[in-house]
Amino acid sequence: MGNTSSMLTQYDIEEVQEHCNNTFSQQEIVSLYQRFCQLDRNSGGFISADEFLSVPEFAVNPLSQRLFRMIDGLNFKEFVAFLSAFSSRATLQHKVEYIFKVYDSDGNGKVAFSDLLDVLRDLTGQFISEQQRELVLTQVLEEAGYKKDSILVLSDFMKILGNTGLKMEVEVPVD
Repeated sequence: MGNTSSMLTQYDIEEVQEHCNNTFSQQEIVSLYQRFCQLDRNSGGFISADEFLSVPEFAVNPLSQRLFRMIDGLNFKEFVAFLSAFSSRATLQHKVEYIFKVYDSDGNGKVAFSDLLDVLRDLTGQFISEQQRELVLTQVLEEAGYKKDSILVLSDFMKILGNTGLKMEVEVPVD
């Protein structure tokens, strides 16, 4: 599996399936492997952040800089695990963990108001003022039972997002 020019064996497919908690079918894993090989332009067995930028949807994503730290240097198994949060078979817990990692940019397991504000800034750009962002974010936190000085952990994200009907799905085309 290290060399992208080789084909996946049944064992490789099952190993990747197990690694990503069966969020993708075997056919989907084969399709993802083909896409991985296309992205891995130098056939080194890893995808760099620059290679991810060749995906137009990713290149224009306002959170792409935050995602870069999560994806740079992924091998195929890690690539599938990274994408597994977007599977229709992924649990709500898995999806919320993924979102939490996006907000927790320093990886310390905590999200402060400033972290939330940074993401909101990335998402809104110049469309709203800093004062408006702070006001909106303060109101959202208060509605969820938190204050501006609250430090959120994963369980807080689960509490906030757990009842929202969170939809984060991407269909994997199967040949």
